[in-house]
Amino acid sequence: MTITLITGANKGIGYETARRLVEAGHTVYLGARNIERGQKAATELGARFVRLDVTDDASVAAAMTTIGDAEGRLDVLVNNAAIGDGPGVDGINGPSGLNVFDTNVIGVIRVTQAALPLLRKSENPVVVNVSSSLGSFWAVTNPERHESHSSFIVYGASKAAVSMLTVQYAKAVPEIKFNAVEPGYTATDFTASFGGGRPVEESAKVVVRMATIGPDGPTGTFQETAGELGW
Repeated sequence: MTITLITGANKGIGYETARRLVEAGHTVYLGARNIERGQKAATELGARFVRLDVTDDASVAAAMTTIGDAEGRLDVLVNNAAIGDGPGVDGINGPSGLNVFDTNVIGVIRVTQAALPLLRKSENPVVVNVSSSLGSFWAVTNPERHESHSSFIVYGASKAAVSMLTVQYAKAVPEIKFNAVEPGYTATDFTASFGGGRPVEESAKVVVRMATIGPDGPTGTFQETAGELGW
């Protein structure tokens, strides 16, 4: 049985990823800040709820203790939890920027560091960091990509940091496979104010694909639905 933890999984891409991995036979721990919503989502999916706030060290530590006590290891970690800012420069300031980076970047560090002891007990440990092509220098400077026509300043910068974390962890911890993914522009609560976006069912595919790689799978890569993405 594969033991999987997904952060921010009570809705959106995280929820759909959890649904598919439960369907594939994983024991999924659905991490969420809100207890009521997290428990409801876990019950719907047949997953196990664990309260996890990626901005709180004590919450992260408690979640890992819960998983460790119950399972003894962790096979797959999906760092999915994230928040965003709007396009352009309006509303950007120091506190708002710190808030985005605390969730999107430092949250990945908090959870990954806390999970390492459990991941090291797995025979095939995998970490998937949900990044974004808005953090890809290649995509945002390529006029053929839609990302080059957007200016999500803080969010894009935070996801560039997530991608760099992926590369550095892959080098520093070679016994664990670390990969970043671009799920695609998706119709979720996260993007509701912008409109459009494809269904979560489509966007979760790349997350699930990288969460289910075997021992010979890649590490230190950036993937989207069509294949490997330029950094």
